[in-house]
Amino acid sequence: MLIVGGGINGLSAFRDLALQGIDVTLVERGDLAGATSAASSRMIHGGLRYLEHGEFRLVREAVEERNDLLRTAPHYVRPLPTTVPMRTALTGLTAAPRRFLTGHGPRQRAPRGAALVALGLRMYDSYSGAGRKGGSPVPTHEFASHAEALRQLPDLDPATRYIATYYDAGVRAPERLGLELALDAVAANPRARVATYVEAVGFRDGAVELRDTLTATTVPFEARVVVNASGPWTDLTNAALGEPSRHMGGTKGSHIVVANDALHEACRGREIFFENEDGRIVLVYPQHGRVILGTTDIPADPREPARCTDEEVDYFIELAARVFPAIAVTRDQIVYRYAGIRPLPRSDGEDPGAIPRDYRLVWSSLGDGGTAALSLVGGKWTTFRALGEKVADEVLERLGATRRSSTRGVAIGGGAGYPSEAEREDWVADRLEGVPPHRAATLLDRYGSRATEVARAEVARGTGWERARGTAPACQIADVADVTRGEIAWIADHELVVHLADVVLRRTTLAFEGRVTLRLLDELADIVGERLGWSRRRRRAEVEAVCHELEEAHGVVLRRARVLARGR
Repeated sequence: MLIVGGGINGLSAFRDLALQGIDVTLVERGDLAGATSAASSRMIHGGLRYLEHGEFRLVREAVEERNDLLRTAPHYVRPLPTTVPMRTALTGLTAAPRRFLTGHGPRQRAPRGAALVALGLRMYDSYSGAGRKGGSPVPTHEFASHAEALRQLPDLDPATRYIATYYDAGVRAPERLGLELALDAVAANPRARVATYVEAVGFRDGAVELRDTLTATTVPFEARVVVNASGPWTDLTNAALGEPSRHMGGTKGSHIVVANDALHEACRGREIFFENEDGRIVLVYPQHGRVILGTTDIPADPREPARCTDEEVDYFIELAARVFPAIAVTRDQIVYRYAGIRPLPRSDGEDPGAIPRDYRLVWSSLGDGGTAALSLVGGKWTTFRALGEKVADEVLERLGATRRSSTRGVAIGGGAGYPSEAEREDWVADRLEGVPPHRAATLLDRYGSRATEVARAEVARGTGWERARGTAPACQIADVADVTRGEIAWIADHELVVHLADVVLRRTTLAFEGRVTLRLLDELADIVGERLGWSRRRRRAEVEAVCHELEEAHGVVLRRARVLARGR
Protein backbone atom coordinates (compact mmCIF):
# COMPACT_ATOMS: atom_id res chain seq x y z
CA MET A 1 0.00 0.00 0.00
CA LEU A 2 0.97 3.65 -0.44
CA ILE A 3 0.64 6.61 1.92
CA VAL A 4 0.80 10.05 0.33
CA GLY A 5 1.84 12.66 2.89
CA GLY A 6 4.53 12.61 5.55
CA GLY A 7 2.92 14.86 8.14
CA ILE A 8 2.33 13.57 11.64
CA ASN A 9 -0.87 11.67 10.76
CA GLY A 10 0.60 9.99 7.69
CA LEU A 11 3.69 9.05 9.68
CA SER A 12 1.55 7.61 12.45
CA ALA A 13 -0.40 5.43 10.01
CA PHE A 14 2.88 4.40 8.37
CA ARG A 15 4.40 3.29 11.67
CA ASP A 16 1.27 1.42 12.73
CA LEU A 17 1.00 -0.47 9.43
CA ALA A 18 4.71 -1.25 9.40
CA LEU A 19 4.40 -2.79 12.86
CA GLN A 20 1.63 -5.02 11.50
CA GLY A 21 4.01 -6.35 8.83
CA ILE A 22 2.29 -4.64 5.88
CA ASP A 23 4.21 -3.81 2.70
CA VAL A 24 3.84 -0.05 2.97
CA THR A 25 5.53 2.92 1.32
CA LEU A 26 5.22 6.56 2.36
CA VAL A 27 6.02 9.44 0.01
CA GLU A 28 6.25 13.09 0.98
CA ARG A 29 6.74 15.96 -1.47
CA GLY A 30 8.95 17.80 1.02
CA ASP A 31 10.65 16.78 4.25
CA LEU A 32 8.97 14.67 6.92
CA ALA A 33 6.79 16.72 9.30
CA GLY A 34 7.99 19.77 7.41
CA ALA A 35 4.81 21.71 6.62
CA THR A 36 1.64 21.78 8.74
CA SER A 37 3.16 19.48 11.35
CA ALA A 38 6.10 21.85 11.82
CA ALA A 39 3.83 24.88 12.23
CA SER A 40 2.00 23.90 15.39
CA SER A 41 1.91 25.68 18.75
CA ARG A 42 4.10 22.84 20.06
CA MET A 43 1.45 21.73 22.51
CA ILE A 44 0.20 18.23 23.27
CA HIS A 45 -3.20 18.95 24.76
CA GLY A 46 -6.71 17.71 25.17
CA GLY A 47 -8.32 20.90 23.91
CA LEU A 48 -9.96 22.53 26.91
CA ARG A 49 -11.92 24.94 24.73
CA TYR A 50 -13.34 22.10 22.60
CA LEU A 51 -15.64 21.26 25.53
CA GLU A 52 -17.54 24.45 24.81
CA HIS A 53 -18.31 23.17 21.31
CA GLY A 54 -19.45 19.77 22.54
CA GLU A 55 -16.48 17.80 21.15
CA PHE A 56 -16.43 15.50 24.15
CA ARG A 57 -15.23 12.40 22.29
CA LEU A 58 -12.26 14.30 20.89
CA VAL A 59 -11.33 15.78 24.28
CA ARG A 60 -11.46 12.38 25.98
CA GLU A 61 -9.34 10.80 23.25
CA ALA A 62 -6.90 13.71 23.21
CA VAL A 63 -6.19 13.68 26.95
CA GLU A 64 -5.72 9.90 26.83
CA GLU A 65 -3.26 10.33 23.96
CA ARG A 66 -1.51 13.14 25.81
CA ASN A 67 -1.04 10.87 28.80
CA ASP A 68 0.26 8.10 26.53
CA LEU A 69 2.80 10.42 24.87
CA LEU A 70 4.12 11.57 28.22
CA ARG A 71 5.07 7.93 28.78
CA THR A 72 6.14 6.87 25.28
CA ALA A 73 8.00 10.00 24.16
CA PRO A 74 9.33 11.50 27.41
CA HIS A 75 12.42 12.86 25.65
CA TYR A 76 10.27 15.26 23.60
CA VAL A 77 6.87 15.44 25.34
CA ARG A 78 6.88 16.81 28.86
CA PRO A 79 4.29 18.16 31.33
CA LEU A 80 3.52 21.81 30.76
CA PRO A 81 1.93 23.95 33.49
CA THR A 82 -0.63 26.15 31.74
CA THR A 83 -2.02 29.27 33.39
CA VAL A 84 -5.25 31.01 32.39
CA PRO A 85 -5.48 34.64 33.62
CA MET A 86 -9.02 36.04 34.08
CA ARG A 87 -10.33 39.50 34.82
CA THR A 88 -13.96 38.63 35.58
CA ALA A 89 -15.85 36.10 37.65
CA LEU A 90 -19.21 35.36 36.04
CA THR A 91 -19.08 36.55 32.41
CA GLY A 92 -19.56 34.06 29.59
CA LEU A 93 -21.95 31.79 31.50
CA THR A 94 -24.83 32.48 29.10
CA ALA A 95 -22.72 32.54 25.93
CA ALA A 96 -21.18 29.12 26.51
CA PRO A 97 -24.48 27.15 26.56
CA ARG A 98 -25.62 29.01 23.46
CA ARG A 99 -22.36 28.19 21.68
CA PHE A 100 -22.68 24.57 22.76
CA LEU A 101 -26.30 24.19 21.61
CA THR A 102 -26.17 26.16 18.35
CA GLY A 103 -22.51 26.30 17.39
CA HIS A 104 -22.67 30.10 17.43
CA GLY A 105 -22.04 32.53 20.24
CA PRO A 106 -23.61 35.98 20.67
CA ARG A 107 -22.40 38.81 18.47
CA GLN A 108 -21.28 40.78 21.50
CA ARG A 109 -18.53 38.69 23.02
CA ALA A 110 -18.24 38.41 26.78
CA PRO A 111 -14.94 37.13 28.14
CA ARG A 112 -14.90 33.72 29.78
CA GLY A 113 -14.93 34.37 33.50
CA ALA A 114 -13.56 32.36 36.40
CA ALA A 115 -16.78 30.41 37.03
CA LEU A 116 -16.96 29.15 33.44
CA VAL A 117 -13.25 28.27 33.35
CA ALA A 118 -13.60 26.41 36.67
CA LEU A 119 -16.46 24.35 35.27
CA GLY A 120 -14.48 23.51 32.17
CA LEU A 121 -11.40 22.50 34.14
CA ARG A 122 -13.39 20.20 36.41
CA MET A 123 -14.70 18.41 33.32
CA TYR A 124 -11.22 18.39 31.82
CA ASP A 125 -9.68 16.80 34.91
CA SER A 126 -12.40 14.15 34.97
CA TYR A 127 -11.66 13.21 31.35
CA SER A 128 -7.90 13.00 31.88
CA GLY A 129 -7.97 11.25 35.24
CA ALA A 130 -5.86 14.05 36.71
CA GLY A 131 -5.02 13.50 40.36
CA ARG A 132 -6.26 9.89 40.39
CA LYS A 133 -3.81 7.14 41.27
CA GLY A 134 -2.95 5.25 38.11
CA GLY A 135 -4.86 7.81 36.05
CA SER A 136 -3.11 10.81 34.57
CA PRO A 137 0.61 11.62 34.93
CA VAL A 138 -0.37 15.24 35.62
CA PRO A 139 -1.99 16.81 38.71
CA THR A 140 -5.38 18.49 39.02
CA HIS A 141 -5.89 22.17 38.30
CA GLU A 142 -5.55 24.92 40.89
CA PHE A 143 -7.17 28.35 41.26
CA ALA A 144 -5.64 31.47 42.77
CA SER A 145 -7.15 34.88 43.46
CA HIS A 146 -5.57 38.27 42.82
CA ALA A 147 -2.86 38.43 45.50
CA GLU A 148 -1.67 34.86 45.02
CA ALA A 149 -1.81 35.22 41.22
CA LEU A 150 0.56 38.19 41.34
CA ARG A 151 2.82 36.41 43.81
CA GLN A 152 3.18 33.48 41.38
CA LEU A 153 3.42 35.68 38.26
CA PRO A 154 4.40 39.17 39.40
CA ASP A 155 4.56 40.60 35.86
CA LEU A 156 0.91 39.81 35.09
CA ASP A 157 -1.45 42.66 34.33
CA PRO A 158 -2.58 43.94 37.76
CA ALA A 159 -6.17 43.86 36.44
CA THR A 160 -6.01 40.05 36.63
CA ARG A 161 -8.41 38.92 39.35
CA TYR A 162 -7.88 35.15 39.13
CA ILE A 163 -5.62 32.57 37.56
CA ALA A 164 -6.26 28.89 36.95
CA THR A 165 -3.29 26.58 36.41
CA TYR A 166 -3.67 23.14 34.90
CA TYR A 167 -1.29 20.74 33.17
CA ASP A 168 -1.14 19.71 29.55
CA ALA A 169 2.11 18.91 27.74
CA GLY A 170 4.53 20.55 25.37
CA VAL A 171 6.52 18.97 22.56
CA ARG A 172 10.06 20.32 22.38
CA ALA A 173 10.90 19.04 18.90
CA PRO A 174 7.77 18.13 16.92
CA GLU A 175 9.63 17.59 13.65
CA ARG A 176 12.02 15.16 15.31
CA LEU A 177 9.17 13.25 16.92
CA GLY A 178 7.62 12.81 13.46
CA LEU A 179 10.96 11.68 12.06
CA GLU A 180 11.33 9.06 14.78
CA LEU A 181 7.98 7.53 13.85
CA ALA A 182 9.38 6.93 10.36
CA LEU A 183 12.67 5.56 11.67
CA ASP A 184 10.80 3.19 14.00
CA ALA A 185 8.73 1.88 11.07
CA VAL A 186 11.70 1.27 8.81
CA ALA A 187 13.66 -0.43 11.61
CA ALA A 188 10.74 -2.73 12.44
CA ASN A 189 9.78 -3.84 8.93
CA PRO A 190 12.07 -4.32 5.90
CA ARG A 191 9.01 -3.81 3.66
CA ALA A 192 8.40 -0.33 5.05
CA ARG A 193 9.94 2.38 2.85
CA VAL A 194 10.10 6.17 2.96
CA ALA A 195 10.80 8.54 0.07
CA THR A 196 10.95 12.27 0.75
CA TYR A 197 10.84 14.95 -1.92
CA VAL A 198 8.61 12.67 -3.98
CA GLU A 199 5.09 13.75 -4.92
CA ALA A 200 2.01 11.97 -6.28
CA VAL A 201 1.15 13.73 -9.56
CA GLY A 202 -1.38 11.47 -11.26
CA PHE A 203 -3.04 8.09 -11.66
CA ARG A 204 -2.80 6.13 -14.89
CA ASP A 205 -3.19 2.48 -15.93
CA GLY A 206 -3.88 1.36 -12.36
CA ALA A 207 -0.82 3.03 -10.85
CA VAL A 208 -0.05 6.23 -8.99
CA GLU A 209 2.48 8.38 -10.82
CA LEU A 210 5.23 9.49 -8.47
CA ARG A 211 7.62 12.31 -9.37
CA ASP A 212 11.04 12.81 -7.81
CA THR A 213 11.29 16.57 -7.22
CA LEU A 214 15.11 16.50 -7.40
CA THR A 215 15.44 14.72 -10.75
CA ALA A 216 11.91 15.21 -12.22
CA THR A 217 11.85 11.45 -12.88
CA THR A 218 8.34 9.96 -12.88
CA VAL A 219 7.67 6.33 -12.02
CA PRO A 220 4.44 4.29 -11.65
CA PHE A 221 3.60 2.78 -8.27
CA GLU A 222 0.95 0.06 -7.99
CA ALA A 223 -0.86 -0.29 -4.68
CA ARG A 224 -4.01 -2.04 -3.50
CA VAL A 225 -4.76 0.84 -1.13
CA VAL A 226 -3.71 4.49 -1.32
CA VAL A 227 -4.02 6.60 1.85
CA ASN A 228 -4.24 10.32 1.21
CA ALA A 229 -2.68 11.94 4.27
CA SER A 230 -1.97 15.28 2.60
CA GLY A 231 -3.55 17.35 5.36
CA PRO A 232 -4.80 20.71 4.04
CA TRP A 233 -3.83 19.60 0.52
CA THR A 234 -6.06 16.48 0.58
CA ASP A 235 -8.47 17.83 -2.05
CA LEU A 236 -5.58 18.87 -4.31
CA THR A 237 -4.02 15.41 -4.06
CA ASN A 238 -7.34 13.73 -4.81
CA ALA A 239 -7.77 15.97 -7.87
CA ALA A 240 -4.30 15.02 -9.10
CA LEU A 241 -5.24 11.35 -8.71
CA GLY A 242 -8.41 11.86 -10.75
CA GLU A 243 -10.82 11.69 -7.82
CA PRO A 244 -11.91 15.31 -7.06
CA SER A 245 -13.22 16.00 -3.56
CA ARG A 246 -14.35 18.89 -1.37
CA HIS A 247 -13.38 17.66 2.08
CA MET A 248 -11.09 20.39 3.40
CA GLY A 249 -11.55 23.93 4.71
CA GLY A 250 -8.36 24.75 6.57
CA THR A 251 -7.41 27.89 8.47
CA LYS A 252 -4.01 29.51 8.85
CA GLY A 253 -2.30 29.66 12.21
CA SER A 254 0.76 31.86 12.61
CA HIS A 255 3.33 32.32 15.38
CA ILE A 256 6.35 34.43 16.14
CA VAL A 257 9.36 33.48 18.25
CA VAL A 258 11.02 36.26 20.22
CA ALA A 259 14.27 36.61 22.11
CA ASN A 260 13.09 38.56 25.15
CA ASP A 261 14.64 37.55 28.44
CA ALA A 262 12.17 39.56 30.53
CA LEU A 263 9.18 37.89 28.84
CA HIS A 264 10.78 34.47 29.19
CA GLU A 265 11.34 35.07 32.90
CA ALA A 266 7.81 36.46 33.36
CA CYS A 267 6.29 33.15 32.21
CA ARG A 268 8.04 31.30 35.06
CA GLY A 269 8.23 28.15 32.92
CA ARG A 270 4.49 28.17 32.20
CA GLU A 271 2.43 28.57 29.10
CA ILE A 272 0.09 31.54 29.49
CA PHE A 273 -3.13 30.61 27.72
CA PHE A 274 -5.84 33.23 27.61
CA GLU A 275 -8.70 34.86 25.75
CA ASN A 276 -7.79 37.94 23.76
CA GLU A 277 -10.15 40.89 23.36
CA ASP A 278 -11.49 39.49 20.06
CA GLY A 279 -12.43 36.19 21.72
CA ARG A 280 -9.53 34.30 20.15
CA ILE A 281 -7.70 31.91 22.50
CA VAL A 282 -4.01 32.81 22.33
CA LEU A 283 -0.79 31.80 24.04
CA VAL A 284 2.58 32.96 25.33
CA TYR A 285 4.86 29.96 25.67
CA PRO A 286 8.59 29.72 26.61
CA GLN A 287 10.67 27.12 24.79
CA HIS A 288 14.39 26.68 24.02
CA GLY A 289 15.21 29.98 25.71
CA ARG A 290 12.80 31.85 23.45
CA VAL A 291 9.09 32.72 23.72
CA ILE A 292 6.40 31.67 21.23
CA LEU A 293 3.48 34.05 20.68
CA GLY A 294 0.46 32.73 18.81
CA THR A 295 -1.84 31.96 17.21
CA THR A 296 -4.30 33.15 14.59
CA ASP A 297 -7.19 31.34 12.91
CA ILE A 298 -7.72 32.78 9.41
CA PRO A 299 -9.38 31.07 6.40
CA ALA A 300 -6.61 29.98 4.02
CA ASP A 301 -6.17 28.70 0.48
CA PRO A 302 -3.84 25.66 0.42
CA ARG A 303 -2.71 26.63 -3.09
CA GLU A 304 -0.99 29.68 -1.59
CA PRO A 305 2.03 29.56 0.77
CA ALA A 306 1.11 30.15 4.41
CA ARG A 307 2.98 33.16 5.73
CA CYS A 308 2.93 35.12 8.99
CA THR A 309 2.00 38.65 7.95
CA ASP A 310 2.97 41.99 9.43
CA GLU A 311 -0.64 42.42 10.60
CA GLU A 312 -0.39 39.18 12.53
CA VAL A 313 2.88 40.32 14.06
CA ASP A 314 1.13 43.47 15.30
CA TYR A 315 -1.60 41.25 16.76
CA PHE A 316 0.95 39.14 18.66
CA ILE A 317 2.77 42.16 20.05
CA GLU A 318 -0.53 43.59 21.27
CA LEU A 319 -1.56 40.32 22.94
CA ALA A 320 1.75 40.17 24.81
CA ALA A 321 1.08 43.67 26.13
CA ARG A 322 -2.37 42.57 27.26
CA VAL A 323 -1.05 39.90 29.62
CA PHE A 324 2.36 41.42 30.55
CA PRO A 325 1.87 45.19 30.03
CA ALA A 326 5.16 46.27 31.62
CA ILE A 327 7.28 44.15 29.27
CA ALA A 328 7.96 45.60 25.84
CA VAL A 329 7.89 43.16 22.92
CA THR A 330 9.30 44.72 19.77
CA ARG A 331 9.81 43.64 16.19
CA ASP A 332 13.58 43.57 16.46
CA GLN A 333 13.26 40.78 19.06
CA ILE A 334 11.64 38.43 16.56
CA VAL A 335 14.07 35.68 15.58
CA TYR A 336 11.67 33.45 13.66
CA ARG A 337 8.16 33.47 12.22
CA TYR A 338 6.16 30.52 11.03
CA ALA A 339 2.70 29.73 9.73
CA GLY A 340 0.77 26.65 8.64
CA ILE A 341 -2.69 25.60 7.52
CA ARG A 342 -4.75 23.44 9.83
CA PRO A 343 -6.24 20.38 8.08
CA LEU A 344 -9.81 21.20 9.14
CA PRO A 345 -12.94 19.84 7.47
CA ARG A 346 -14.94 22.11 5.18
CA SER A 347 -17.47 24.14 7.13
CA ASP A 348 -20.02 26.84 6.35
CA GLY A 349 -19.69 28.37 9.81
CA GLU A 350 -18.63 32.00 10.13
CA ASP A 351 -16.28 31.53 13.08
CA PRO A 352 -13.09 29.64 12.09
CA GLY A 353 -12.48 28.82 15.74
CA ALA A 354 -15.77 26.89 15.85
CA ILE A 355 -14.86 24.51 12.99
CA PRO A 356 -14.79 20.97 14.43
CA ARG A 357 -11.28 19.72 15.30
CA ASP A 358 -12.31 16.06 15.11
CA TYR A 359 -11.43 13.83 12.16
CA ARG A 360 -13.05 11.35 9.85
CA LEU A 361 -11.97 8.81 7.20
CA VAL A 362 -13.52 8.77 3.73
CA TRP A 363 -13.23 5.85 1.28
CA SER A 364 -13.31 6.22 -2.50
CA SER A 365 -11.67 4.49 -5.47
CA LEU A 366 -9.20 5.48 -8.17
CA GLY A 367 -9.36 4.82 -11.89
CA ASP A 368 -11.56 1.88 -12.77
CA GLY A 369 -12.13 1.10 -9.10
CA GLY A 370 -9.38 -1.45 -8.68
CA THR A 371 -7.45 0.76 -6.27
CA ALA A 372 -9.07 1.76 -3.00
CA ALA A 373 -8.35 5.24 -1.66
CA LEU A 374 -8.75 6.51 1.90
CA SER A 375 -8.71 10.25 2.66
CA LEU A 376 -7.88 11.59 6.12
CA VAL A 377 -10.05 14.61 6.89
CA GLY A 378 -9.11 16.65 9.96
CA GLY A 379 -6.89 15.48 12.78
CA LYS A 380 -4.72 17.28 15.32
CA TRP A 381 -1.20 16.76 16.59
CA THR A 382 -2.14 15.25 19.93
CA THR A 383 -4.32 12.48 18.51
CA PHE A 384 -1.91 11.27 15.82
CA ARG A 385 -1.43 7.80 17.33
CA ALA A 386 -5.17 7.14 17.67
CA LEU A 387 -5.85 8.39 14.15
CA GLY A 388 -3.01 6.28 12.75
CA GLU A 389 -4.44 3.23 14.50
CA LYS A 390 -7.90 3.87 13.04
CA VAL A 391 -6.42 4.25 9.55
CA ALA A 392 -4.49 1.03 10.00
CA ASP A 393 -7.57 -0.85 11.22
CA GLU A 394 -9.58 0.18 8.15
CA VAL A 395 -6.72 -0.66 5.79
CA LEU A 396 -6.11 -4.03 7.46
CA GLU A 397 -9.77 -4.90 7.06
CA ARG A 398 -9.65 -3.90 3.37
CA LEU A 399 -6.52 -6.04 2.86
CA GLY A 400 -7.92 -8.98 4.81
CA ALA A 401 -5.03 -8.79 7.27
CA THR A 402 -5.00 -9.14 11.06
CA ARG A 403 -3.65 -6.67 13.58
CA ARG A 404 -0.61 -8.02 15.40
CA SER A 405 -0.34 -5.41 18.14
CA SER A 406 -1.44 -1.96 19.25
CA THR A 407 0.83 1.06 19.23
CA ARG A 408 -0.60 2.28 22.52
CA GLY A 409 2.14 2.32 25.11
CA VAL A 410 4.88 1.58 22.54
CA ALA A 411 7.86 3.88 23.05
CA ILE A 412 8.78 6.18 20.17
CA GLY A 413 12.40 6.47 19.01
CA GLY A 414 14.66 7.74 21.78
CA GLY A 415 11.81 7.34 24.26
CA ALA A 416 12.64 3.61 24.43
CA GLY A 417 14.75 3.05 27.52
CA TYR A 418 14.71 6.74 28.40
CA PRO A 419 15.73 7.11 32.06
CA SER A 420 13.52 8.59 34.73
CA GLU A 421 14.86 11.56 36.67
CA ALA A 422 15.99 9.22 39.44
CA GLU A 423 17.79 6.94 36.94
CA ARG A 424 19.35 9.70 34.86
CA GLU A 425 22.73 9.96 36.59
CA ASP A 426 23.36 6.20 36.52
CA TRP A 427 22.17 5.97 32.91
CA VAL A 428 24.62 8.66 31.81
CA ALA A 429 27.47 7.06 33.75
CA ASP A 430 26.81 3.64 32.17
CA ARG A 431 26.05 4.65 28.57
CA LEU A 432 27.84 7.96 28.07
CA GLU A 433 31.02 7.20 29.93
CA GLY A 434 33.71 9.75 29.21
CA VAL A 435 31.29 12.36 27.89
CA PRO A 436 31.42 15.60 29.93
CA PRO A 437 28.29 16.03 32.08
CA HIS A 438 27.05 19.14 30.24
CA ARG A 439 27.41 17.42 26.87
CA ALA A 440 25.75 14.23 28.11
CA ALA A 441 22.76 16.24 29.35
CA THR A 442 22.48 18.02 25.99
CA LEU A 443 22.57 14.80 23.98
CA LEU A 444 20.07 13.07 26.25
CA ASP A 445 17.63 15.98 25.93
CA ARG A 446 18.00 16.13 22.14
CA TYR A 447 17.99 12.45 21.25
CA GLY A 448 16.70 10.49 24.22
CA SER A 449 18.26 7.04 24.47
CA ARG A 450 19.66 7.48 20.96
CA ALA A 451 22.20 9.84 22.56
CA THR A 452 24.59 6.89 22.78
CA GLU A 453 24.69 6.65 18.97
CA VAL A 454 25.45 10.36 18.60
CA ALA A 455 28.17 10.21 21.24
CA ARG A 456 29.85 7.33 19.39
CA ALA A 457 29.79 9.37 16.17
CA GLU A 458 31.39 12.31 17.98
CA VAL A 459 34.15 10.09 19.36
CA ALA A 460 34.77 8.64 15.89
CA ARG A 461 35.34 12.12 14.45
CA GLY A 462 37.51 13.29 17.36
CA THR A 463 35.53 15.00 20.07
CA GLY A 464 37.91 17.82 20.87
CA TRP A 465 36.31 18.00 24.30
CA GLU A 466 39.69 18.79 25.83
CA ARG A 467 40.11 22.50 25.05
CA ALA A 468 43.40 23.61 23.57
CA ARG A 469 44.75 26.69 25.32
CA GLY A 470 43.06 29.79 23.94
CA THR A 471 41.12 27.95 21.24
CA ALA A 472 37.65 26.44 20.86
CA PRO A 473 37.20 22.65 20.77
CA ALA A 474 37.96 21.11 17.39
CA CYS A 475 34.51 19.54 17.31
CA GLN A 476 32.64 22.83 17.67
CA ILE A 477 30.56 24.27 14.84
CA ALA A 478 31.13 27.93 13.95
CA ASP A 479 29.21 30.31 16.24
CA VAL A 480 27.35 27.46 18.01
CA ALA A 481 28.93 26.05 21.14
CA ASP A 482 26.54 23.15 21.71
CA VAL A 483 26.52 21.53 18.25
CA THR A 484 29.41 19.37 17.06
CA ARG A 485 30.67 18.25 13.67
CA GLY A 486 30.19 14.63 14.70
CA GLU A 487 26.58 15.30 15.66
CA ILE A 488 25.78 16.89 12.29
CA ALA A 489 27.56 14.06 10.45
CA TRP A 490 25.49 11.53 12.39
CA ILE A 491 22.27 13.37 11.48
CA ALA A 492 23.28 13.35 7.80
CA ASP A 493 24.05 9.63 7.96
CA HIS A 494 21.02 8.40 9.87
CA GLU A 495 18.11 10.85 9.68
CA LEU A 496 16.86 10.84 6.07
CA VAL A 497 18.48 14.16 5.16
CA VAL A 498 18.11 15.29 1.54
CA HIS A 499 18.60 19.07 1.76
CA LEU A 500 20.54 21.36 4.08
CA ALA A 501 17.24 22.92 5.15
CA ASP A 502 16.25 19.56 6.65
CA VAL A 503 19.10 19.93 9.14
CA VAL A 504 18.79 23.65 9.82
CA LEU A 505 15.01 23.87 10.21
CA ARG A 506 13.90 20.42 11.38
CA ARG A 507 16.65 18.10 12.66
CA THR A 508 17.93 20.90 14.91
CA THR A 509 16.39 23.98 16.54
CA LEU A 510 19.03 26.34 15.13
CA ALA A 511 16.59 28.30 12.98
CA PHE A 512 13.83 28.32 15.61
CA GLU A 513 16.25 29.82 18.14
CA GLY A 514 17.55 32.41 15.67
CA ARG A 515 21.13 31.09 15.74
CA VAL A 516 21.73 30.72 12.01
CA THR A 517 24.51 32.70 10.37
CA LEU A 518 26.04 32.54 6.90
CA ARG A 519 29.25 31.14 8.34
CA LEU A 520 27.30 28.44 10.13
CA LEU A 521 25.46 27.51 6.94
CA ASP A 522 28.72 27.21 5.02
CA GLU A 523 30.16 24.88 7.64
CA LEU A 524 27.01 22.78 7.89
CA ALA A 525 26.90 22.46 4.09
CA ASP A 526 30.48 21.16 4.10
CA ILE A 527 29.76 18.56 6.79
CA VAL A 528 26.48 17.36 5.28
CA GLY A 529 27.89 17.60 1.75
CA GLU A 530 30.84 15.42 2.70
CA ARG A 531 28.50 12.71 4.01
CA LEU A 532 26.06 12.91 1.08
CA GLY A 533 28.56 13.43 -1.71
CA TRP A 534 27.60 16.98 -2.69
CA SER A 535 29.74 18.93 -5.10
CA ARG A 536 30.88 22.45 -4.23
CA ARG A 537 28.23 23.83 -6.54
CA ARG A 538 25.55 21.78 -4.79
CA ARG A 539 26.76 23.00 -1.41
CA ARG A 540 26.52 26.64 -2.49
CA ALA A 541 23.05 26.00 -3.92
CA GLU A 542 21.92 24.41 -0.65
CA VAL A 543 23.10 27.42 1.36
CA GLU A 544 21.29 29.78 -1.03
CA ALA A 545 18.12 27.69 -0.76
CA VAL A 546 18.17 27.87 3.04
CA CYS A 547 18.69 31.64 2.95
CA HIS A 548 15.75 31.99 0.55
CA GLU A 549 13.47 29.81 2.69
CA LEU A 550 14.41 31.61 5.88
CA GLU A 551 13.62 34.98 4.32
CA GLU A 552 10.46 34.05 2.44
CA ALA A 553 8.83 31.73 4.98
CA HIS A 554 10.29 32.83 8.31
CA GLY A 555 11.12 36.52 8.06
CA VAL A 556 14.84 35.99 8.68
CA VAL A 557 17.38 37.80 6.52
CA LEU A 558 21.04 36.77 6.71
CA ARG A 559 23.61 39.50 6.15
CA ARG A 560 27.29 39.34 7.00
CA ALA A 561 26.82 36.48 9.43
CA ARG A 562 24.19 38.30 11.47
CA VAL A 563 20.56 37.25 11.87
CA LEU A 564 18.14 40.12 11.34
CA ALA A 565 14.38 39.92 11.77
CA ARG A 566 12.33 41.40 8.96
CA GLY A 567 10.44 44.49 10.00
CA ARG A 568 13.18 46.40 11.86
